[in-house]
Amino acid sequence: MTAHSSAERASLRSQRLNQLTHAPHGKLDQLVKSHAPFETRENFALFVVAQYLFQSELQALYNDPQLAAIVPDLPERCRAEQARADLADLGTEVPPAVPGAVQQPSIAEALGWIFVSEGSKLGAAFLIKRAVALELSETFGARHLGEPAGGRAEGWKQFIRTLDGLTFNEQQEADVERGAVAAFERFTVLLEQVYAPAQAEPV
Repeated sequence: MTAHSSAERASLRSQRLNQLTHAPHGKLDQLVKSHAPFETRENFALFVVAQYLFQSELQALYNDPQLAAIVPDLPERCRAEQARADLADLGTEVPPAVPGAVQQPSIAEALGWIFVSEGSKLGAAFLIKRAVALELSETFGARHLGEPAGGRAEGWKQFIRTLDGLTFNEQQEADVERGAVAAFERFTVLLEQVYAPAQAEPV
């Protein structure tokens, strides 16, 4: 594989993915805010349920040997177990799987999903500060928002350097884009489903 250098590919893949996912990312951010996850521990616990569901669905991708050959520390990057421990801290049951999880995506599509998951660690730097007000931390209740080994910024830069350095054909470019958009859409579905019962309860 060789890095692409032609003029029409001057825009880095990661930048294109950020542009492509701007709308679904914005929709998800608004949805999160509407559920006020940092208002009470009960609200936050529901947020963690959605996080656990999403991360557990991606666990197979993080542990995939072909993907780990591209991103060597990929298995250690997964946050499913941290989210599971957060649920225990918060006295919340581990939820059953929700139908519709990604199944056997291509390598490029899987990298699109992981792009979104890894990018969310940057936003988690702000979220963990808000969790402190609920007396939670990266060692209790908000572990999945904690600082990754080696630091958030450096971990993200390493992943992006790898992703941007891969040469994809047109089908693979379409796959990675589809994966990134689908990841935002999937987390939106999980969040809506998790909070729906709470919204339905009588006041």
